Amino acid sequence: MKVLTRAGFAGLFICAAALFAACSETSSTTDTTVVVDTTVSEVAYPVTAGGVTLETQPMRIVSLSPTHTEMLYAIGAGDQVVAVDEYSNFPAEAVALGTKLSGYEPNVESIAGYEPDLVVISYDPGNLVEQLNSLDIPVYIGNGASSFEQAYEQIEQLGALTGHLDVAVQLTSQMQADIDAAVAASSVSATAMGESITYFYELDNTYYTVTSNTFVGQIFELFGLKNIADGVEEGNDYPQLSSEVIVSSNPTMIFLADTKCCAQTPETVSVRDGWQKMDAVVNKNIVQLDDDIASRWGPRVVELVKSISDALALVAAGN
Repeated sequence: MKVLTRAGFAGLFICAAALFAACSETSSTTDTTVVVDTTVSEVAYPVTAGGVTLETQPMRIVSLSPTHTEMLYAIGAGDQVVAVDEYSNFPAEAVALGTKLSGYEPNVESIAGYEPDLVVISYDPGNLVEQLNSLDIPVYIGNGASSFEQAYEQIEQLGALTGHLDVAVQLTSQMQADIDAAVAASSVSATAMGESITYFYELDNTYYTVTSNTFVGQIFELFGLKNIADGVEEGNDYPQLSSEVIVSSNPTMIFLADTKCCAQTPETVSVRDGWQKMDAVVNKNIVQLDDDIASRWGPRVVELVKSISDALALVAAGN
């Protein structure tokens, strides 16, 4: 099979030779590499993307990943989804399926019962891929993205596999434009205020957090923010901080990504022992995030970026 390599917002993207029914070739380096623009149309099968080859368009997709469920619906493949996992709570159409399969302890028989022609997962728990492949069920694995480029790449890979590459490319392009606009619209940055803006990002109420090396941490770096968790525990990008460390770091802002799981609010934070004198508490710079949006690398990551931008604008207004 001849293979095309697409260079776009997602970086590298692998597909079948007949994938682009209406795209322009801008350069060719070898018999197997062609760089094309972002004008794409129909998908012709067989298609290979993300290590998966499909002979025909999948019409019975099972998603065991909340992030990829959102991607599938966002690119127009929602009508092809027949079952999702218990944590796929967006969009409403996915919830309406009422399937609630387990993504952590998947049951091969339950999955196979939906007669899927494609299963989408974010990691392989045990030997799920091997078992499904033994039943001739192809599996796409989209591991947790560590960068925007990887998130865009997964969206476009799913677009190619499902027959919606044109919409997927438009989506990744719009995401990047919206993110750039949100960053540019922010009226404040660490340098603009003449001092570093520090933050604590709370994953749960036992003070697990993230460093700047994570996908979420990179989003905050777009705004020039300094993470108080960086360097606290060498080699661990998801450290658990002590209350004392957080208080002594005195962050300018606190972002709560545990408003759903742990019912945390600015009010619950403000009454924690020793936290009352922290700058973030005194100045009411405690930002409530949607846990789901904050933990996924799909299309709604744009909303997370906008939330940070809006919060920084309020910080600037108060200084």
